[in-house]
Amino acid sequence: MTDNTQPEQHPKPLTEKLEAILLIIDEPLSLVSLAAAVGEPVPAVRQAMQTLVAEYDGEGRGTRRGFELREVGGGWRLYVREEYDDLVAAYIGSQAPARLSQAALETLAVIAYKQPITRSQVASIRAVNVDSVVRTLLGRGLITELFADAETGAMNYGTTDALLQHLGINSLDELPPISPLLDDGSEGFDSIDMSR
Repeated sequence: MTDNTQPEQHPKPLTEKLEAILLIIDEPLSLVSLAAAVGEPVPAVRQAMQTLVAEYDGEGRGTRRGFELREVGGGWRLYVREEYDDLVAAYIGSQAPARLSQAALETLAVIAYKQPITRSQVASIRAVNVDSVVRTLLGRGLITELFADAETGAMNYGTTDALLQHLGINSLDELPPISPLLDDGSEGFDSIDMSR
């Protein structure tokens, strides 16, 4: 007689599930959103997040990490610890500058002309998903997170001084008017509802 029993499956710890989600997000997620993402109740997620905060801070017998878990604008996200900001900026600045893709250039233009603007508003203008492009632009230091929307928690983005330096201009006021540059779709660009 053969044994048809399957090896016992152990559920993944909640903290591991949360870490997997936290590693891929680029905007803070609320406890409710995190709970929905991992299929667990909000109180359990709240407790697991506090466990992760303590673990990353090196409480107990753990080792303090170079990143931290912070609640910002009603949502949670991993951040580089402040004392490593200069190190990370120097590393990013030392990387050979690679050309931006057409998608990145278009997304950057939308952000430059319409800032402050959320990812969903950029996606609405471009009619494509812009998540990875926004991450690239953030990583290159060309855009930055400005603030989280008080109602939705969505992060608003704007351009940085590094972009101005790359463009060789002193302010965004020196950008050319957008309408003459658009072959078509300028009505959609100009009329997008920025109050969302």
